[in-house]
Amino acid sequence: MKKSFYLMLLSAGIFFTACDKEEVIESESYKDELYNIGNNVIIPTYKNLSDAGAALQSAIQRLRNDPTAANLTAARQAWVDARVFWEQSEGFLFGPVDQEGIDPSIDSWPVNVVDLDAVLASSDALTVAYLDQQEGTLKGFHTIEYLLWGENGQKTVDQFSPRQFEYLTACAGALAGDTKKLYDLWSPAGGNFIAKVTSAGAGSNLYISEKAALEEITNALVVIADEVGNGKINDPFAASDITLEESRFSANSKADFSNNIRSIKNIYTGVYGTTGNGTSLITIVKAKNPELNTKILARIETAINAILAINGTFTEAITSSRSSIETAQTAVRDLQETLESELTPLISNL
Repeated sequence: MKKSFYLMLLSAGIFFTACDKEEVIESESYKDELYNIGNNVIIPTYKNLSDAGAALQSAIQRLRNDPTAANLTAARQAWVDARVFWEQSEGFLFGPVDQEGIDPSIDSWPVNVVDLDAVLASSDALTVAYLDQQEGTLKGFHTIEYLLWGENGQKTVDQFSPRQFEYLTACAGALAGDTKKLYDLWSPAGGNFIAKVTSAGAGSNLYISEKAALEEITNALVVIADEVGNGKINDPFAASDITLEESRFSANSKADFSNNIRSIKNIYTGVYGTTGNGTSLITIVKAKNPELNTKILARIETAINAILAINGTFTEAITSSRSSIETAQTAVRDLQETLESELTPLISNL
């Protein structure tokens, strides 16, 4: 599924940007929250993603140069490793990832197998520049996944054609370029989008107030919860159609979904791995409604655990354990409802 619908929801919720230049007076300062979210959660996530994109490119080049079972396993693991950081970035799909159209280039699905086969059968030179010009379902994580694992997830190294290696290498190069571009656009040394967040209300040409930036951040959490519960889980489940399942070739869907919820946790708590000081939305909510804070934290953990508890792979559960999927979907929807109906108004009323 392409994410344009979800990004439209995000864009529709952003009514507080530079179109209104009137001075906004805030009674409280949220600079510490914005600084920690931006510098200690968002930027480190994108740095890890950029590094992992480069590592995946290198692993795929090694596989092409030396097509062994061991190198295929290593390339697949590099894909899984990079996937963690991308999925944990989806709790903040605003800024350059949206404005520059990077999301579709990185993560469109389902794979356009018909057009991909046509390209493979063509005489086109398969380069990074060529892939950069293609639409999202012909590149990015899921095209790489399809080429690495094959339709049934059991592809062996002797089943790769030279043309597939050529395409795979170019596709990995394009993905590495996109992940680096995303990090660079946020980085102070690059596009410095981080400054628009941390200077909200005081020099930012995007957010007229600190509250406006917090609203953007909160809305992004609602969007990804909605996407997981009502898109990523619901679409293949409701239609009983595994071709709509994200990351089905690698059987990585449950990890994808749970890492999306972890992205909510990272932003909400202001902690990402070993970085972050815990100053974030959580400090605001704890001060104003401690019961709501307890509820949000509990629903985050319930959603993560319910996703991981889906029996077998997500593909298998669509037919053999539908109740476990329903439990996970309910948990994600409960989290979305809490974020949308309780957290969002609290932040909007600051």
